[in-house]
Amino acid sequence: MTDQPAGSPNAREIEYWNSAATRSWAERNEPIDRLFAEVTQIVLDLASPQPGERVIDIGCGSGTTVLALAERVGPGGAVLGADISKQSVQRANERIAAAGLTQAKVILADASTHQFEPGSFDLLFSRFGVMFFSDPAATFTNLRKALKPGGRLAVAVFRAARENRWAREPAASLGDLLPPQPLPGPEEPGQFSWADPARVKRILETAGFRDVSLTPFDLDMRLSAAGGAGAAAEAASFAMLIGPVVRATLNASPEQRQAVRAGLETYFRGVEGPQGVIMPGAIWIVRAKA
Repeated sequence: MTDQPAGSPNAREIEYWNSAATRSWAERNEPIDRLFAEVTQIVLDLASPQPGERVIDIGCGSGTTVLALAERVGPGGAVLGADISKQSVQRANERIAAAGLTQAKVILADASTHQFEPGSFDLLFSRFGVMFFSDPAATFTNLRKALKPGGRLAVAVFRAARENRWAREPAASLGDLLPPQPLPGPEEPGQFSWADPARVKRILETAGFRDVSLTPFDLDMRLSAAGGAGAAAEAASFAMLIGPVVRATLNASPEQRQAVRAGLETYFRGVEGPQGVIMPGAIWIVRAKA
């Protein structure tokens, strides 16, 4: 497990993703995988990893996409996952060992500065792991060096907040229960920092990538496992673990958190349907060549 360098340009995000607030990303992969199931299938199909290929998976979390990539490249290929969360890296490697996939491993590494083996990978892949770099052009310059000439990039990122009701509306419905959250600037890291196609192209072209394209997809984001009694409560519990509410309640008291959760449950009761709580999401699949 590689240690992250001191003085990383992504120090704030490293601190956040190694805090108690984000432990659920390591410990609760099942509901997260359910939420992202549709996008996972889309980006894997468009990335098209082939048997025998070598793949980097950036921001791989607890390893779901690493496992899927490893199955596709087979024993003759290799998948290297990289993440800044110690708890997620540990969980990912436990899952890899349990699956017996010797062609995969996950390292603790900051993709902005880690020295990957140059010119050795066929595919650079990510499912929502690239939106939080403080200097994305520098990060992708570093990552491009790891790709073979003509190597492929395929990453999933969110479109604008207004198109992602599942992430925006529950927190917005709480009104004064949540403290006002500063909006990140157009060049600052954040969940929707890759929403602008012009910015995405500028980042990647500055980093030396070519043939940059963005393909839009509209998704159904499932926040509860099923419909019926308890669906709204399940969605509320999930929203307290994943998404904008988490950062907004980092310093909240137990009483404030209880009030927020009750407010979320009320909101989700108003939007749940026969199949449970399912809300619209919107992504880009970004592809390019080295």
